[in-house]
Amino acid sequence: MATRVIGAASLARDLGSWRSAGDDDPARRAARPAYLALAEGIRLLIHDGRAPLGVALPSERDLAGTLGVSRTTITSTYALLREHGYLISRQGSRSTVALPPAVPHDGTKPARSILALMAQPELTTIDMTYAAMAAPREMQDAYSDALQGLPAYLGTHGMDPVGVLALREAVARRYTERGLPTEPEQILVTLGAQHGLRLLLNVLTAPAARVLIEHPTYPNAIEAIRDVGARPVPVPLLPESPHSGWDLDGIRSAARQTAATLAYLVPDFNNPTGMLLDAEGRAELAAIARETRMTVVVDESMVDLGLDVDTLPPPVAAFAKGAEIITIGSASKSFWGGLRVGWIRTNQALITKLLGIRSTVDLGTPVMDQLATVHLLEHADTILDRRRDQLRSQRAALRAALAEELPEWRISSGVGGMSVWAQLPAPVSTALAATAPNHGVLLAAGPRFGVQGAFERFLRLPFTHQEGDLRLAVKAVASAYEGLTPRAADPLNPLTCY
Repeated sequence: MATRVIGAASLARDLGSWRSAGDDDPARRAARPAYLALAEGIRLLIHDGRAPLGVALPSERDLAGTLGVSRTTITSTYALLREHGYLISRQGSRSTVALPPAVPHDGTKPARSILALMAQPELTTIDMTYAAMAAPREMQDAYSDALQGLPAYLGTHGMDPVGVLALREAVARRYTERGLPTEPEQILVTLGAQHGLRLLLNVLTAPAARVLIEHPTYPNAIEAIRDVGARPVPVPLLPESPHSGWDLDGIRSAARQTAATLAYLVPDFNNPTGMLLDAEGRAELAAIARETRMTVVVDESMVDLGLDVDTLPPPVAAFAKGAEIITIGSASKSFWGGLRVGWIRTNQALITKLLGIRSTVDLGTPVMDQLATVHLLEHADTILDRRRDQLRSQRAALRAALAEELPEWRISSGVGGMSVWAQLPAPVSTALAATAPNHGVLLAAGPRFGVQGAFERFLRLPFTHQEGDLRLAVKAVASAYEGLTPRAADPLNPLTCY
């Protein structure tokens, strides 16, 4: 099987301003060895998942030409990464991305820089790269109930690509209660919202097609768009806009100028800002979709996590007059990330097309997980009220810690979701994420949530950890931020942040 290769242009794009990370002084920057800064940039991409394990890096010649550096610089960079276990080389084949043995990636414990492990083996690391809560106490009851209901399905082959009727009925009922009449036949159960998005992209896009996205947005959605060969077209979120952040005129203009036929938006507590599109904006968004003949995929993964709103506006699809709005949802953010159950709400004609694509990828969502989700949806009000209270308390703790430790940072005023979007005084997000593991915290750099290297002045900070851990995490972030002063390379720790 051929090894997948990261293109030199793609790697350069993801690296962004790798030369200037952590140092705004041109003289000191010029004196710094380029191969060290480049190696640190690639290492961060590996830890962020933007350079997937097992793929090959570009050839030395291609990357040198793209970055405008000498071939010797690339050779030294690759040698340093290889020395520390971030590349695996085999004779006759390309070097492929890896993680050092001391940096687990199987979920048993958070991965951090091997250099942090060498320097501080006793360091406890708090992983702030994900926004997800632990399972509610009802999860065990949900699976016990599912086990009781399983015998009804054991007489079948158990592979239902559409989804069990009980779950489709429960999801349809919740849409109807929110003001969007829905029949079970309009629901396709998936392996989470991300799986649903990927199925839709495979059906609704073609290579080089333009897909509008709000900016910033969910990073895995950006990668999914790129992975099918489409091109994400960013439309900036504007906090001062009349529609709670969404530049609808910008969306209309971008759709017309780029001839985009698809958009991916998160109007219900945008990840990472927590913004919520108001009802008037939803009506206008549906009108824009009709005017421009653009299909809008609305991701409602965060819809149950409104923290500062009494009443949610109706779903965007409630303002549609045809099939211009498709909705995807998930149980992962509302209940538990380990519950890989999601859904697509659309018309039956599109569901038929999606099933044709799905049969080449998987044969359906596990029955037990679907039945457990039915139980959780039946008890959703009680579970979600408690989880929202918990998130409000943890958000308050995070904001208080940030105000005390990093008062110069500006924190977003989102009304829901699981994270705050912090603006830093200087464009050092990538550098901060690179050095933070040495202080005991893992961070997702701001550019992960955008395209073309944007958001170096921003950082997403989830408030899904316990309050004590959040306070410790902020102290670690503050320590890492304070240490972002240019310093000479330690020959024993060459992969350090400059």
